[in-house]
Amino acid sequence: MGKYALGQSVLRSEDPRLLRGGGRFADDWVLQGMAYGYVLRSPHPSARIDMIDTAAAKAAPGVLEVLTGIDWQASGWGNVPGDPPRRLRDGTTAYAPPFPALAADKVRYVGDPVAFVVSESRAQAQDAAELIQIEYTPLAAVTDTELAGSDAAPLVWEGAPDNIAFVHLVGDKAATDAAFATANDVVAQKFVVNRVAPATIEPRACLGHYDRMVDRYTIYTTLQHANPYRMNLAKVMNVPESKVRVVSGDVGGSYGMKSSVYNENILVLWASAITGRAVKWTSDRTEAFQSDSQGRDNVTTAELALDGDGRFLGMRVKIIGNLGAYVTQAAGGPLTVNLGTLAGVYTTPAIHVDVTAVFSNTTLTRPYRGAGRPEAAFIIERLVDLAADRMGIDPVELRRRNTISSNDMPFQTGLTFKYDCGAFEENMDLALEMAKYDGFAQRRAGAAARGRLRGIGISNTIERAAAPGFEAGEVRFDRTGTVTVLSGATNHGQGHETVFKQLVCDRLGLEFDEVHYGQGDTDLVPFGQGTGGSRSATIGGSALLMASDKIIDKGKKIAAHLLEAPVEDIEFSEGMFLIAGTDSKVTIKEVAVAATQPARLPAGMEPGLIAQAVYNATEMNYPNGCHVVEVEIDPETGAVEVIAYNVVDDVGTVMNPLLLKGQIQGGIGQGLGQALMEDQRYDPDTGQNITSSFMDYSLPRADNFSMIDVKSNGVPTATNPLGVKGAGEAGTVGALPAVTNAVIDALSGFGVDHIEMPATAERIWRAMQS
Repeated sequence: MGKYALGQSVLRSEDPRLLRGGGRFADDWVLQGMAYGYVLRSPHPSARIDMIDTAAAKAAPGVLEVLTGIDWQASGWGNVPGDPPRRLRDGTTAYAPPFPALAADKVRYVGDPVAFVVSESRAQAQDAAELIQIEYTPLAAVTDTELAGSDAAPLVWEGAPDNIAFVHLVGDKAATDAAFATANDVVAQKFVVNRVAPATIEPRACLGHYDRMVDRYTIYTTLQHANPYRMNLAKVMNVPESKVRVVSGDVGGSYGMKSSVYNENILVLWASAITGRAVKWTSDRTEAFQSDSQGRDNVTTAELALDGDGRFLGMRVKIIGNLGAYVTQAAGGPLTVNLGTLAGVYTTPAIHVDVTAVFSNTTLTRPYRGAGRPEAAFIIERLVDLAADRMGIDPVELRRRNTISSNDMPFQTGLTFKYDCGAFEENMDLALEMAKYDGFAQRRAGAAARGRLRGIGISNTIERAAAPGFEAGEVRFDRTGTVTVLSGATNHGQGHETVFKQLVCDRLGLEFDEVHYGQGDTDLVPFGQGTGGSRSATIGGSALLMASDKIIDKGKKIAAHLLEAPVEDIEFSEGMFLIAGTDSKVTIKEVAVAATQPARLPAGMEPGLIAQAVYNATEMNYPNGCHVVEVEIDPETGAVEVIAYNVVDDVGTVMNPLLLKGQIQGGIGQGLGQALMEDQRYDPDTGQNITSSFMDYSLPRADNFSMIDVKSNGVPTATNPLGVKGAGEAGTVGALPAVTNAVIDALSGFGVDHIEMPATAERIWRAMQS
């Protein structure tokens, strides 16, 4: 309605509160009499625990309890939830390692929890932890992804020979091999997709409380999926789900990292049940680098087969992916569920992918913004540029020859994905026009005159969003006609509060200040799935649309009764129910008030104007777009400067252009960070994380960017009632290959045809020297 209509750039309604310090994050929760927990972690990447003596720690000032792995084994509680076991290459079931909340006999990565100290203050707990005496026998460890699966590597788990966690094969191998047999040219490249840390602005924290009076557990924490989280906690504790409440307030970023149950979440609840006190744990930044799940980390060998005209015939891909020391929830997802992105926007008829997941003595990995999509897009778009260079064809022209036409929709790709709609070539043309591609040669010459190396990079990328699943929404009018909107999706920076209120206000003709938004409390929102995989607008938005339509349907019956007219004569528009062709009308607020007064309702109608809906998505959608990036490199130092960044994205129906632009730009920031500077590293000899602070782990800042111009070329999808496609991960998916392609283009005069991420100044300088 008016200024709140979908498609308008409505300002974020949550920002005034957050910018004025009114956010309520996990560490802000305080309960009467609460105690504080501290996790003592392993200093070794692999070691046998020979002895733990906690006597001195238990006697320390303020200490309430010291818990170890032996105590955990006796607790009767279950392990940290993980993925169900997958298959090995021979079809047998892969080993599923246990994941205890505290290690009892062996540690498997630096940071593995071995004891939990509960004290009156965090400082006392930390001091007491230093008094715990532990004797370790260090064992051989492996941290390198490629080496982990070799015969010479020490085993992380005895039950997993060669450290293989699972093997996943997809595609048509016979057709792919046949395509390569007839190829005129084949380009091949090994790609090392570096490990990255989520580094959210809000570290993880949790506050657990067991209420003996009602025999119920409550946890206040920072997360993405409140209701599935509750289910998993109940399974760990072996209690009915109704005895568990999960509450999240504001969430300061997640990127996939906060979407699973961690050791510390279980420990605070366990400790609360033992001590009778609420127990809080808060991570510091160094601890976060040791204990937060990390992302990416794979080594890929890929080949692209082409005919004499540059047409793509087939692609073969072999991936070794690093899971870390344990299998956590959704750990295998990035290596398996989004492989279809390897097909890109191209007509390649035959593709085969061979994935081997391995264990290593490192921190766990799991989904990180994009969850396999950026890695796959990086591979195909780098192969295209390598092929263009090999065959002497302009990269734009080579892409154009192989791009799927809009006239061919729906299009079944050579690897799992079936696109329902899209205008891929048009996206590229619009992005090239924005970037003034035709004038690049002159800009490169001008840069050369200034002693700079200029390069341009392109990526045409596509991903799947909103995988089949469900989400719940509720619209609840109160006695005065104002509204509460509830969603099972959880906002951690995307702007759910704004866009969901915008959707309901547009549909029902309400004002923003009449609507309250609620989320993230399983007592408030009893059913839902949560946020992840760019699903909230599609699935959560569709649920609220359905709930709003239920409100309108019931409202028409009440309005017909109030206006003394047949229901079929009642129309609804801009917050008004009116008799068609007349001036007789009643507002939705008046109908809502009447709904609380049984005497004013039709006979037999249930009072109240409240509607719940669950939208079940059966088809995914495919956001896509084109990124064009220009960079300049200082040949004396190798330092990269991003000069211009232009994006055309197709996310279907645009609900809020302002929020969309922010999501795309934020995703680009993370992609650019990985491409140029972020790198989570482990010392190969000691297994120590050597990038465990922001002194060593480099994050991009504002001065690492140019302006990012984002335009939309939306092709609405019929896969959901709103016509939207996911947007949360699109920026990251396109940024990795586009930025890397630009850097390599700038270095083309040195004969450099590939450089690994991150393309740091040192790495670039060494490439130029060689």
